[in-house]
Amino acid sequence: NIICLQVFFFRAGQNFGNWTYFPSRTTDDSLGDVMGSFLGQFYTDKTPPPTILCNEVPHDRKLINDALSFQAKRKILLSKPIRGPKRKLVDHAITNTKETLARRLSESATQRRLLEGLAKTLEIEGPLLRIEVYDNSHISGSNPVGAMIVAGAEGFNKSAYRKFNIKDKKITPGDDYSMMRQVMKRRFQRALNDDPGRETKNWPNLLLVDGGLGQLNAVTRVLEDMALTDIPIAAISKGAERNSGREKIHIKGKLPLILHPNDPILYFLQRLRDEAHRFAIGAHRLRRKKSALRSPLDDIAGIGSKRKRFLLLHFGSARGVASAGLKDLEAVTGINQPLAKRIYEHFH
Repeated sequence: NIICLQVFFFRAGQNFGNWTYFPSRTTDDSLGDVMGSFLGQFYTDKTPPPTILCNEVPHDRKLINDALSFQAKRKILLSKPIRGPKRKLVDHAITNTKETLARRLSESATQRRLLEGLAKTLEIEGPLLRIEVYDNSHISGSNPVGAMIVAGAEGFNKSAYRKFNIKDKKITPGDDYSMMRQVMKRRFQRALNDDPGRETKNWPNLLLVDGGLGQLNAVTRVLEDMALTDIPIAAISKGAERNSGREKIHIKGKLPLILHPNDPILYFLQRLRDEAHRFAIGAHRLRRKKSALRSPLDDIAGIGSKRKRFLLLHFGSARGVASAGLKDLEAVTGINQPLAKRIYEHFH
């Protein structure tokens, strides 16, 4: 029940490459339905070419043809060639698409075996359809960010990744346990608000946390407080001297699990953890960059980009604005008396 769809681009008789898509499909959709839906979406923001060759004719072919012609303001030919050079082009595309689909199916089969092996290793009943992996990133407690990545039968689901900017002043800088508790509260409180009956597929079958017993206990306590005790939780920590391959897997009520360094399940866990770490570091860097570019003037209500520009041009810097007198502030273009008073009081 996986579909591969490829678009090849030809201009002036030259092949300009192709794009690959794996659209979601329900079992009731025919290939003609899929092709029709795809064409309508693909050309939403693109000008259709004069000729579109397909190996499957959409059921609403005339409607799509007319819509594309109207969009392009010229006649568009949508056809399924039977013979000749155009048919050879389509046959080449079909061969390429089948090979791509075969590779995807092979990768999916490998991923499914790993998921089944992980479930068996951790003694989890039922298939692991959605694994959520969490990590924190900060430098000496500054600009802390929590990160969540998602993996399943099709590999990493990057559209489901989430980052959590930690802004709670009550959290001691560098307190990873408190950071993780806040991430869990925000993640699952929102899930409960959006889907109290837990009817969607957005609920994990396994939570994997980067860390040891402390992280495991912090996450477990939050989920117990929310009555979400049926979600399996595991924490993966580096072993002695933080060597890769010596990781320990912590599960509540059990002794730490140490897998053989060559175990494929260990490699799989390392890959999940490393992806979470990569995403967390990227989110932290982005927040740190934004923080560095932020001006003290951004915290004042009523100061947008235009007024901020006038103030900086007039005084030379944010420090100059902070040390300016009330009358000096009123002299700036776009700054009236009430706003000048607000700026002055903000810095004094």
